[in-house]
Amino acid sequence: MAELTYRDAVARGIAQEMSRDPDVIFFGEDVAKAGGVFKTTVGLYEQFGPKRVRDCPISEQAILGAAMGAAMTGLKPIAEIMFSDFFAVCFDYIANEFAKSRYMSNGQLKCPLVVRTANGAGSRFGAQHSQSVENWAMMIPGLKVVAPSSPRDVIGLLAAAVRDPDPVIFFEHKSLYPTKGDVPEGEIVDRLGTASIVRAGKDATIMALALMVPRALEAAEKLAAEHGVDCEVVDVRSLVPLDTRTILGSVARTHRLFTVEENPRLCGWGAEIVSIVADEAFYDLDGPPVRITTPHIPLPAADILEDIALPTVDRIVDRVRRSMQG
Repeated sequence: MAELTYRDAVARGIAQEMSRDPDVIFFGEDVAKAGGVFKTTVGLYEQFGPKRVRDCPISEQAILGAAMGAAMTGLKPIAEIMFSDFFAVCFDYIANEFAKSRYMSNGQLKCPLVVRTANGAGSRFGAQHSQSVENWAMMIPGLKVVAPSSPRDVIGLLAAAVRDPDPVIFFEHKSLYPTKGDVPEGEIVDRLGTASIVRAGKDATIMALALMVPRALEAAEKLAAEHGVDCEVVDVRSLVPLDTRTILGSVARTHRLFTVEENPRLCGWGAEIVSIVADEAFYDLDGPPVRITTPHIPLPAADILEDIALPTVDRIVDRVRRSMQG
């Protein structure tokens, strides 16, 4: 067992898959000798060389176009889009091209590629570099979507993504890069479409993703210590496929549901989970599901304003406490 930062886990996960399979290649902006702008790819260029780790021009369309071509001809590319906000400038490839290639070719073409990207707020980068856009990706048929919250899950889910025959969008949260966690030695491989119960509880279920997972865990500890509310915390991890078995099972045990979402409130992933629970587990609920979200606004760059916009530990505690008491 070793302690790794989330950013170092990214490099280890990529190296694990590149060492295992010579068809795995990696490219993006400043990912080679520079080691990535977030220092998530340090050492990969030196280990695997310029043919497998390549810098690209500042063109997200070129990066994803090259990735799609490589995947269609038998390689397994990992492509980095520096900020998830930049999906907006290459959305045709994401939504219309590699997401549809298998379907439109009647299975003759596969597109086994991974798009890694830095997602989320907390770094004061402003409205065009701080968005959580996982809901952009999960609405597109043909894509798989994951967002790990821990170094161990970074490696395991990245391995599962690389080995999957379909395109996978892999969201890494910028504010989690410096965080640390225990990671087992040896190969780590997870399965897409699996949520994880990271804290057991009996009074309420809190669903969270990425940065909101450690905040939900801290809130759950405060709720237990200060208010006697024992919350189960579920790390959703995979949005497509979605682990409805774990989600519904947790709600059946606790009878209350809260979602904690960094993405803007309108059309967030929590709304989909609430809809599923309402359809399939309505009579397990002892109260209405509650969504704790970022408002439907562009994120401000000012630190005080950004902090107010995002779900905080205190906001989670207050909303759960008031709902449980009401």
